[in-house]
Amino acid sequence: MAINAGNSFRTRDKLNVGAQTFDIHRLEFLEKQGVADLAKLPFSLRILLENLLRCEDGRFVHAEDIRALANWRPGAPEKEIAFMPARVLLQDFTGVPAIVDLATMREAVQRMGGNPKRINPLFPAELVIDHSVQVDNFGNVNAFGLNAELEFQRNVERYAFLRWGQTAFQNFKVVPPDTGICHQVNLEYLARVVCAMPYGNRFEAYPDSVVGTDSHTTMVNALGVFGWGVGGIEAEAAMLGQPSSMLIPEVVGFRLHGRLSEGATATDLVLTVTEMLRKKGVVGKFVEFYGSGLSTLSVPDRATIANMAPEYGATMGFFPVDAETLAYLQFTARSAEQIALVEAYCKEQMLFRTDKTPPPLFNDTLELDLGSVEATVAGPKRPQDRVALRQAKASFTKVVEGTPAKKIAVRNNGDSFDLSSGAVVIAAITSCTNTSNPSLMLGAGLLAKKAVERGLHVKPWVKTSLAPGSKVVTDYLLAAGLTPYLEKLNFHLVGYGCTTCIGNSGPLPEAIGSAIKDNNLIAVAVLSGNRNFEGRIHPLVRANYLASPPLVVAYALAGRMDLDLTTEPLGSDPAGKPVYLKDIWPTPQEIESTVRSSVTTAQYSKQYSEVFEGDAHWKSMPIPKGDIYKWDPKSTYIKLPPFFENMPKAPPALADIHGAKVLAILGDSVTTDHISPAGSIPVESPAGKYLIANGVKPHEFNSYGARRGNHEVMMRGTFGNIRLRNQLAPGTEGGWTLFLPDGEKMSIYDAAVKYREAGVPLVVIAGKEYGSGSSRDWAAKGTRLLGVRAVIAESYERIHRSNLVGMGVLPLEFKPGENRESLALTGHEIFEIEGVASLAPKKPITVRAKSEDGKAKTFSVVARVDTPEEVSYYHHGGILQYVLRQML
Repeated sequence: MAINAGNSFRTRDKLNVGAQTFDIHRLEFLEKQGVADLAKLPFSLRILLENLLRCEDGRFVHAEDIRALANWRPGAPEKEIAFMPARVLLQDFTGVPAIVDLATMREAVQRMGGNPKRINPLFPAELVIDHSVQVDNFGNVNAFGLNAELEFQRNVERYAFLRWGQTAFQNFKVVPPDTGICHQVNLEYLARVVCAMPYGNRFEAYPDSVVGTDSHTTMVNALGVFGWGVGGIEAEAAMLGQPSSMLIPEVVGFRLHGRLSEGATATDLVLTVTEMLRKKGVVGKFVEFYGSGLSTLSVPDRATIANMAPEYGATMGFFPVDAETLAYLQFTARSAEQIALVEAYCKEQMLFRTDKTPPPLFNDTLELDLGSVEATVAGPKRPQDRVALRQAKASFTKVVEGTPAKKIAVRNNGDSFDLSSGAVVIAAITSCTNTSNPSLMLGAGLLAKKAVERGLHVKPWVKTSLAPGSKVVTDYLLAAGLTPYLEKLNFHLVGYGCTTCIGNSGPLPEAIGSAIKDNNLIAVAVLSGNRNFEGRIHPLVRANYLASPPLVVAYALAGRMDLDLTTEPLGSDPAGKPVYLKDIWPTPQEIESTVRSSVTTAQYSKQYSEVFEGDAHWKSMPIPKGDIYKWDPKSTYIKLPPFFENMPKAPPALADIHGAKVLAILGDSVTTDHISPAGSIPVESPAGKYLIANGVKPHEFNSYGARRGNHEVMMRGTFGNIRLRNQLAPGTEGGWTLFLPDGEKMSIYDAAVKYREAGVPLVVIAGKEYGSGSSRDWAAKGTRLLGVRAVIAESYERIHRSNLVGMGVLPLEFKPGENRESLALTGHEIFEIEGVASLAPKKPITVRAKSEDGKAKTFSVVARVDTPEEVSYYHHGGILQYVLRQML
């Protein structure tokens, strides 16, 4: 937002950097006026304070907002403010529906008499195609090329649509497929740290900030960039100039001291931090790292920690700018002028830390001696379930307790072996969390080299893959001479993208998959990712463990989870001598020496000079022309959604919800993966039946994520996860429910259609942490399209709650100590939800539940519509409807 702000506190000033002069809002001037004591403000809140100063407009940002934040102290009363990000980051799964919505808005504006060209991103919006590549081929030198070919065959409609968007919309750029993962590209190239934007004949400088349509947008917090993941709905609003409404957050300080001991990695550190912060409880809060330990952590180490903020529940995991930040910017080939601006601006604005910087005030603190971190994995189904490596075998033994100890003879690819529960069938070096870290990636390569030299082999039942988040990774692995050793262990390059971490693990070999399915084996995946929720990684794999890249290679060699890697051998050398993990684990000195000799600035410069170009597939695609997208009625990928159908120019009055029935009763920790599944589309599912009816063969289904531009597929997949347990239909697993009042069992989608035809509104009842996991806008969009008008839960994950409001679904929260069980709700009741007609932020709402015998229960819930702006969004039927009406 340009510096045309109200400037009530007279903070507008100049900053000279070399020969260039920038307009800035100088935070120091607030101190001189006695308004702020900057040293006591956490660094993250200082950046937020500058944002308010620059964006003060008397509408969204008022002088009293600035004063409230400037005077912040722990325990201060809640205060709503508006934050305007500098830019928006998108990935293709969530980015395609966002651009579909913008294209739909253009059409709606034209239909309602407005100018469709007004619908444009007002700020830089950068989309990285990284979520579509799947591990169909692995374990050979052709895997990358074959997977890329299949990716284009499956996604040519989506990619052509994005290329149209790049030409039709201003301020919108696309990083083509097979280039990298959005967060790693953001860290290594897109992040500005300090923005320098022209306006008129002048430049303004201000801190870089970003909202992203992926929850792991927080990875860039490692560079001192302020930002987090939001739903696609909120990101679209930001692109269209709507600020994010938020409460001034609590800030938890996390003091790090000491240094990591030999054998401990950044992955072990982040899994330890995740466990600690989950126990602390930081949902909806900023976590800011401080202390002398920061100086021992590289930016990639910090990025590993910042990346997993969603897993520990925080809005951000923030690291202030310091000397290490500047060194990283230089190393990754940022311009000398940009680095000079970052240094000068941050030092001038008290945004630069050193080990001597006194800690600011925090709402709460905790600390960790880095030297206490030990080798670790997390699983089998939550990132916060940390298990020390030395205890991993004992922990997994409890997972398989009570299951029959079967050994199934399997023949696959010329190999014969026995398969049983505990077999590691997927070992994936994947995800930006760890592949952005040269120490971890070269550590995996060095371990592979030593394993090969000792004559070890990966077990024949393990599906291996290497999927880095940047082409720089393969450059430095090659430069270090480690690629041949990884390939000797079948860790061939399969793609540059998220792959296994988001469920794009591809099919298991048929013989192995059949053995698991037919004998109900508990198979295992080990991956260097950030998410391991049940059903996410692969539908046949029930136990999933997060681990560092070197440990992924180690488990591929071991082939089993019920092996103690700290005391039992991984295998034997040709002489029959046992080889232990400690024998092949690289030393910190070996890793550091390899990083220094193999990773170069020239690699970053070369790869990112070509980042928007794409390969021959991308360049040769035909692109639709025109400002209004020409929808293809036969397309099963890109469909005109119904969000603006029959929309009046003014919103109708708010109304209470009458005669609602329950579509689903769900337990605790139901994730957005359960609500809006990623991964493959089952043939027998409602979405699969729709595709078949539209002439799509099962082998052409692609994934749910790839079809997010088609609302018909996505609403049929909503609540369709194979591991979803709807307590309204006890004994079932998957997207089943009972149609009431007759109690017929049917799919959730089919029931929703019948309720819609009967004019019956729906509710969902849930437990704690409803909607945790990825920031999936379709978890809210699909919910709304199914006819769900309200969700009643014990608590919500931040992004999903916001997305529900953004789609016009009312999130209601049980009062503390109350839940479905304590209120004896069966789900067979008819619900009246009263008080919505006069909705206000966090208003108590009365719910009356009338059971089949005529008895009624009345209880009170809280409307989790938290701010006045959210009330407006809900009143308009959603944030997009609100924005569109402002454009008319």
